[in-house]
Amino acid sequence: MSPEPVPPPPPPPCRGGDCGEPFAQRAEKGDEAFRAGEYETAAELFRSALAGLAQPDRGLCLRLGDTLARAGRLPEALGAFRGAARLGALRPDELGELAAGLARALGPHERRPPAGKAGRAPEEAPSRGPSASAPSAPRDLLGCPRCQRLLHKPVTLPCGLTVCKRCAEPGRPPARRVNVVLSGLLEKCFPAECRSRRLAGQARSLQRQQQPEAALLRCHQALDLAPGDNSLLLLRAELYLTVRNYEQALQDASAVCQNEPLLPKGHHVKALALSGLGRSKEVLKEFLYCLALNPESNPVKKEAQKNPSEKPDVFRNTSSSVLYFVLGLHCEEDKAVLESILPGAPSTGLKRQFPNDLEDSHDLTAPGKVPRTEAESSPQRNVSSDMGESAELPIDAADFECALCMRLLFEPVTTPCGHTFCLKCLERCLDHAPHCPLCKEKLSELLASRNFNVTTLAEELIVRYLSDELSDRKRIYDEEMTELSNLTRDVPIFVCAMAFPTVPCPLHVFEPRYRLMIRRCMETGTRRFGMCLSAEHAGISEYGCMLEIKDVRTFPDGSSVVDAVGISRFRVLSHRHRDGYNTADIEYLEDEKVEGSEYEELTTLHDSVYQQSVSWFTSLQDHMKEQILSHFGLMPDRELEPQSNPSGPAWSWWILAVLPLERKAQLAILGMVSLKDRLLAIRRILVIITRKMNSRQELVTSRERNN
Repeated sequence: MSPEPVPPPPPPPCRGGDCGEPFAQRAEKGDEAFRAGEYETAAELFRSALAGLAQPDRGLCLRLGDTLARAGRLPEALGAFRGAARLGALRPDELGELAAGLARALGPHERRPPAGKAGRAPEEAPSRGPSASAPSAPRDLLGCPRCQRLLHKPVTLPCGLTVCKRCAEPGRPPARRVNVVLSGLLEKCFPAECRSRRLAGQARSLQRQQQPEAALLRCHQALDLAPGDNSLLLLRAELYLTVRNYEQALQDASAVCQNEPLLPKGHHVKALALSGLGRSKEVLKEFLYCLALNPESNPVKKEAQKNPSEKPDVFRNTSSSVLYFVLGLHCEEDKAVLESILPGAPSTGLKRQFPNDLEDSHDLTAPGKVPRTEAESSPQRNVSSDMGESAELPIDAADFECALCMRLLFEPVTTPCGHTFCLKCLERCLDHAPHCPLCKEKLSELLASRNFNVTTLAEELIVRYLSDELSDRKRIYDEEMTELSNLTRDVPIFVCAMAFPTVPCPLHVFEPRYRLMIRRCMETGTRRFGMCLSAEHAGISEYGCMLEIKDVRTFPDGSSVVDAVGISRFRVLSHRHRDGYNTADIEYLEDEKVEGSEYEELTTLHDSVYQQSVSWFTSLQDHMKEQILSHFGLMPDRELEPQSNPSGPAWSWWILAVLPLERKAQLAILGMVSLKDRLLAIRRILVIITRKMNSRQELVTSRERNN
């Protein structure tokens, strides 16, 4: 009896959907799972869809590779991309997910600095400013906030930040010159390092001139002065590569990678040195380090394309990147090298979670499309030195002395030509001429922008090392401000025109002495100054009006328009000069109040003169009324209580301002402290003016009749 035939094994269960499900539907479901973050499910759906095709589909291979890269299954992802490459040359924009996956896989392991090394993660970079929780080390204060090294040829930007000259505007000559004060301080505190930086600059210049031997000599001299400077080691390694001394280049590059493991350029130079020595497997490892630190490193892409391979590579003739070099590994030995470099990344479930910063940087709706940037990442570095971090800097008050007032810099401001002055000293000089007080360079743009930002670094150093001197300097400044704020003694006086309480008084300020006066009024916060007429013998008139500044509009040439309004009257007791403008001791004037029958009489007179004033203004020609209204504004309404204002009704001052009176008569009325006398004077003036107007009108009418 023949044995019964063995039944065929059941078909394997179909993962990701019904086995009879069309290819397009499975691929569409895979896309939906990818967008939802279900990368394991999406991978199974794409793999199932590929298995059901007679011929592999290139686009589906790419989608499978993207999904596997997202899921952290990098060896499988490499296989999927190799399969797609056999069907057509890969483009760099199709390898974004693989690049991101490699960076994520290497990142947690290769981006972490070894214990005890000098490298520091970017989030641990020293902060500068008032928000810092702990005071910076002395050397950190003199470090460039951009390159994190000791400042070299410090340039102060318009915002007040000080950086290295080459960091100010990379690739372009800086618009500002070296800060003279800070440059001198660096030479004083770090003479060896400053000389080392100068030698390094000479070496780079010789390197650009293709003189590597002379450049190497400068590098040796610089490293003798600063043996721990990683930038010098990296520069010397590049020069060794130029002269094909790969052993020495590898030694210097390895030292840089050990000191600063987060620096992509260090691994890049090390890879070039290894390539020159023919150590291709280690070259791959360094290239992958570069990729982990910066997936878009253009130099790495170019060098990876040049790197020879012992095995034939289907990607060699494409416009390659470092990923093509990785994808070319098809021998078991090379795969083992890759797997030893890439840490395992097992799945954590159907829905893989990624950090927010990585997740936000990708478009989940388009597999394989990852935004790219051409910028080379450069982790921040410590300011390195052979001096101890805790060593205090030898700073004294002479290092921060203002060349104008010969005192400690207070609110230091640096000009584009590199000179630093106290803010108030510089403003006073610019009142007279738009030039630097020292080198006479034009500062018209600075004057026009009024961009006087304090030099942050100079201020921080003064606060830290010259706190006692700064306290004395601030005390003197506060005393000056208190003295300038007194509104009865040494009150600033603008000798110009007649001003009245409650009446607007716009002024065009262009003289240096009055620029200073207005600026001081604003700085003290009083926003007030007196207005007086000039007197032939006394210098200024006996009576004046206190004005309050409402707004100041400054023009590019330094002049300004000041919108002010009168608030009260005063009598001058004595006067003198201060920094070119007049000041005076004053007493304020107020109207004498009346009661009873005198008050009733005053009220009747007040209403009568008000109506008389309105009638006179109404009788004026239209063009005259327009001129008055444009300059003085509308006539104030009649007040119900004539004595409510210590200076009297606002309308009475408005009518006095617009009446065609001699200044002597206006000044006499301004000094009156009796409202009744002032109203009677206004009545008499209106009567005289009205009679003259009527006589003139009658004369004109008579002439018209005769003609």
